[in-house]
Amino acid sequence: MATKRITFRLYPSKEQANKMHYWRRLHKDLYNACVEHRRTSYKKFGKSVDYFDQQNCLPDFKEEWVEYKELGSHALQDTVKRVDFAFKRFLKLKSGYPKFKSSRYYKGWTYPCNSGWKACTNGKNGYLKISNLGNIKMRGQARDWGKTKTCTIIFKQGKWYASTTVECIPTRPQTDTGAIGLDFGVYHAIADSNGDTIENPRFVKNAQIKINKIAKTSRRKRPPKKGVKASNRWKKANKAVAKIQSKVARQRQDWQHKVSTQIVSCNSLVATEKLNLKGMTRKSKKGSKRKRQKTGLNRSLLDVGIGHLKDLIKYKVGEAGGFYVEIPTTKVKPSQTCPNCGHQKKKSLADRVHHCEECGYQCDRDIAAAMVMLNYARGMERASLDADESTSTWCGSFKQVAQMKHRKRASQA
Repeated sequence: MATKRITFRLYPSKEQANKMHYWRRLHKDLYNACVEHRRTSYKKFGKSVDYFDQQNCLPDFKEEWVEYKELGSHALQDTVKRVDFAFKRFLKLKSGYPKFKSSRYYKGWTYPCNSGWKACTNGKNGYLKISNLGNIKMRGQARDWGKTKTCTIIFKQGKWYASTTVECIPTRPQTDTGAIGLDFGVYHAIADSNGDTIENPRFVKNAQIKINKIAKTSRRKRPPKKGVKASNRWKKANKAVAKIQSKVARQRQDWQHKVSTQIVSCNSLVATEKLNLKGMTRKSKKGSKRKRQKTGLNRSLLDVGIGHLKDLIKYKVGEAGGFYVEIPTTKVKPSQTCPNCGHQKKKSLADRVHHCEECGYQCDRDIAAAMVMLNYARGMERASLDADESTSTWCGSFKQVAQMKHRKRASQA
């Protein structure tokens, strides 16, 4: 069993849409009220308020504000839980102090269980039934469908969506017996150990011309300032930019799913490198002379979406019964190692061709790195066969295989 998130497009009527916007504002006001409650209790009375204190106040709160009764108690509890998560992240120094949210940045609300909603569908279109709102037409198709768990109503770019989590059994066909190593980058989005490369689609770069053109016109319009409202033409220009950026995100997601499915359908062993993407895309230091170059590199890395692409490959390989291995780059050094003889030599980013001084082997730099990662993963696979002969077809990770090996040795001792 696995838990999957499936998103459907909603088509509410005009009356339903107006009511959904009203509910969204009510949830936003409850969120802000909980933030103010915690802030005031701590500053004026020195008392910390937790989630259970605010949850127990909801019945009395609904008696005073009767419009909240039709929203459902579970949905209101989840909104209070959002505030609790925000303060927990602040206390762990992972984010700033929680702020008040406006309707513009509060996208929707969540039903944390099956109470208050029902998805009347088998995974292909249908409608969504919400208490005190009625049936809403729903469009979309799920690969796997099962028992529904949660539902989040989202308003984004003028459209309504229902993001549901479903507990189901994955039905992905078994992969071929091939093995492949993957090297991710900017020059080539993906280079594999078979000598093939997948070019970087550069969605952001292609759309940047349109964005710059609209941004140039928006600079001549009145932006929002303290005590001054933004002009309608400035809002219209910003909506046009947001529409282009939303399209870029959809294009990237579609490309990532197609590429990951193509890779998984032909290979049961996928080896990639373990990357610190947060450090790679960090802003340049203050006063750096290469600030613009670093900004361009960060934009190119984020345009490929390496982190999300790796996650897609990982879960799809697991569903198909294959292995996914991440190679520690600090230990193996794929870009500096020769795949033919293992000799290491440091290269700069300008060196795009691998040429070994020891054995004379020559190929593309990224392809050579992918071959090194595959060789390392095959060495791990051969070592795991000593633990159990059936592990070559057993679905799992090499960490689990190593644990089986240790248990077998302990039993023999």
